[in-house]
Amino acid sequence: MTGMVRLAIALFLTYLAVAMPLAVIPPYVTGWPGYSTFLAGVSVGCSFFSTLLTRGRAGRFCDHHGGDHSMHRGLLLYAIGCFCCALSAIPALPLSLRFGLLISGRLIIGVGESYTMVGVHIWGIGLEGHERSGRVLSLTGMAMYAAYAVGGPSGLWIFHHWNFLTLMLLCMALPGLGFILTRGLRHVPPSQGERRAFFSILSAIKWHGAGVALQGVGFAVLGAYIALAFHHRHWDHGGLGLTFFGLAFVANRLLIGSTPDRFGGLPIALGSLLVEAAGLACISAAATPVMALFGAALAGGGCSMVYPALGRDVVRVVSPDHRALALGGFAAFQDVAYAVTAPIAGSLVDGFGYGTVFMLAAFCATIGAIIVIGLMLREKSGSNLAA
Repeated sequence: MTGMVRLAIALFLTYLAVAMPLAVIPPYVTGWPGYSTFLAGVSVGCSFFSTLLTRGRAGRFCDHHGGDHSMHRGLLLYAIGCFCCALSAIPALPLSLRFGLLISGRLIIGVGESYTMVGVHIWGIGLEGHERSGRVLSLTGMAMYAAYAVGGPSGLWIFHHWNFLTLMLLCMALPGLGFILTRGLRHVPPSQGERRAFFSILSAIKWHGAGVALQGVGFAVLGAYIALAFHHRHWDHGGLGLTFFGLAFVANRLLIGSTPDRFGGLPIALGSLLVEAAGLACISAAATPVMALFGAALAGGGCSMVYPALGRDVVRVVSPDHRALALGGFAAFQDVAYAVTAPIAGSLVDGFGYGTVFMLAAFCATIGAIIVIGLMLREKSGSNLAA
């Protein structure tokens, strides 16, 4: 088993700790007296906010100490965050304290996300080589969304058959499995060179980041609200929305995961964003659960290649000693989308219904496609000038 495969399996097991509670937290919070869909959205989105705030710190840590140290620090933070979330399920505590513990745990999980994801990306690129960076990003993304595919219905099943405490204690143990799997893998020394400011890196990749952020709106809406949308429409099997999304995501990575390395990232990103937009519009207009699940699968297939396709170009435009910082900054744009989308969408749901938020997400993906077209035109213009 190659090092990259071990990393991908470890990430899958670890990311179940993130994926399993995602669809559970909205019904868990809205089940408390006086707690609205907006507060449920805050509970989901706050972890992405803390990830956003710590991407730069995690990237610098990884550039200085290596991907292995960054990933293992992230796994420890995952376990601590899940423990705090588990404490929120103690019935004897006041609801305000339970909500505070849940938010605290989600914030810590978000910090763990910063260190884990930038660590696994840089560790993988170090093991595989820069020329296979697209493959590394595809494999890690495939592991993440396979966890979403399995974690969505699994988390809801555990929640409904046992309770939230059982779910979070299980999630607390999963990062330990990831640590065991990655122990003994070769340490890749970090590159040494002049360090640039984080905001300088962000400026260089801002349009790539805008594209991946607009793609992220769709996943944030789908991940937080598709189960509730099914329930609102009196349909069964709401957890299957994330499953169909995740399965299509993984299948697309398996089928065309190497295409950014072969054909360039921007054309792949463009087509992917348009497919995502079509899938989200399908969910918005769905009259049957089958149509909604088809839309979820279409959205998953579209989302699948946006991050590795644009991320491949991000890795190309920075020097090796800034790759972790650049990938951290690139992911931070997606974190912005995740952090703000869930609570804003929660407010829109309360006022306008679920169809509106899925259509808004489709519009965002379409704007992302327009931005990618602009990047393609800029790249072509630069090539012509060089010629």
